[in-house]
Amino acid sequence: MLPLFYVADLPTKVNERCRLVGHIGHHISRVLRAIPGEELLLSDGKGHWSRVSVITLDKTSVELAVLESGFQAPRDVSITVVQGITKGDRSRENIELLVQAGVDRIVPWKASRSIGKLPDGVEKLKIAVIEAGKQSRRYYLPEVADPVDLEQLQAIIRSADLSIVLEAHTDKKLSEVVDKNAHLTSVVLIIGPEGGISEQELEMMVEAGAVPAKLGRTILRSAHAGIAAVSALSVALGLW
Repeated sequence: MLPLFYVADLPTKVNERCRLVGHIGHHISRVLRAIPGEELLLSDGKGHWSRVSVITLDKTSVELAVLESGFQAPRDVSITVVQGITKGDRSRENIELLVQAGVDRIVPWKASRSIGKLPDGVEKLKIAVIEAGKQSRRYYLPEVADPVDLEQLQAIIRSADLSIVLEAHTDKKLSEVVDKNAHLTSVVLIIGPEGGISEQELEMMVEAGAVPAKLGRTILRSAHAGIAAVSALSVALGLW
């Protein structure tokens, strides 16, 4: 499997040459230890990609030539995950898992029971998105939105075709609230923080149109529930 790197100015014409410098050039040359003739993948993170070949390289840069390029169309259904902010390094782990699961948008939520904080905003989370995108070979990088409060979350719920809030104490399973024949184009999945979702928050989300659902009998950690829920959702929607 070819290594993938993201570049803002993506070369797309066959035989077109480009030079990558800085940390990407250094990584290809010194960490990956690429050699002339070796092939790599480049993407702009917006669906466009190019397969390239190494021409020359030094310690801090690499010259590449385009072999072929293409565009990956977006999926028919967009999945947004609203994640209650978790504590410590679990936020990064959570982001990495969601990216690998294939979500299109990640929205941190400042829930009333959130223990963690985002002292550096979402910049570190965006770095985690890029690293996880490279690992999972994604040509589309998900958006990481600024943290939202409950009122803003209600607006997100109202804007989607279907919004699901994970709630362990409901009788409905996630598979029972998703109809793959409903021609959905946007689904929002809401996951509470370690302390859970308060009754008031749940009531306000349901009032905005969210449907409570559970994953099963077991209770997952907040940082891990997302990948399980998105996986189940992807199967239910026929995406997998």
